[in-house]
Amino acid sequence: MSTQAEQAPFQQARFTGRTIIVTGAGSGIGKATALRLLGEGARVIAADISAERLAAMQLENGSERLVGVAGDVSLQADVDALVLAAGPTVDGLVNNAGIMDAFLPTAEITDEVWERVFRVNVTSQMRLMRAVLPGMVSAGFGRIVNIASEAGIRAGASGTTYSASKHAVIGLTKSTALFYGPKGVRCNAVAPGAVKTNIEAPFLSAWAAERLGPIMQTTIPAPAEPEDLAASICWLLSEDSPNVNGAVLMSDGGWSTI
Repeated sequence: MSTQAEQAPFQQARFTGRTIIVTGAGSGIGKATALRLLGEGARVIAADISAERLAAMQLENGSERLVGVAGDVSLQADVDALVLAAGPTVDGLVNNAGIMDAFLPTAEITDEVWERVFRVNVTSQMRLMRAVLPGMVSAGFGRIVNIASEAGIRAGASGTTYSASKHAVIGLTKSTALFYGPKGVRCNAVAPGAVKTNIEAPFLSAWAAERLGPIMQTTIPAPAEPEDLAASICWLLSEDSPNVNGAVLMSDGGWSTI
């Protein structure tokens, strides 16, 4: 009997024979991306901090091509375990795992929030790229997509820490593209706007709510479905975007044009 993922209405098998790591794959954008890749023929290494979410995902969409790895990608040991589970050849990487910052403005940032957000949103992406790039360079082929954010290009989409972290993701993406494009590795970013996910984003600052609330109530387009972002991510991973490297794809419903 075919699995749910294999019954998905995808018309192409763009990723047959490829091994692709997706972090934050237990829910939201990561899950939608992992399932789309699975439906298009990939072997997917699905990483998430929640073993329960991965177990449910595998139960619903079971396939020998779906490998769940529970762990915290902000920890080097868990990054090592994830890459080991992927095996000797990693063709693609989707750095999706991320956390918000409770919309704290600069004067209210704690060291704990700053360090945790940067560990998850930036350092984990660097460590995973650092781990897979040598193999990609050796193979002369690799596709990396980092998840940035609307907050990576504007100040009014988040607190200071999250915005700074996503600006850093864009710099990390562009620099990696510059260094490794000649080696057959393309590295791009997708910058979502509002998306229907379970990421926690409470306002813990009264000043932030006063300052950002009116901006968000009047300028943000309707939240996208996770599958909308998965389509953008998979396009960048595929050979349908052969001349795209070092780009930031705004998949935000037009928010960035306002």
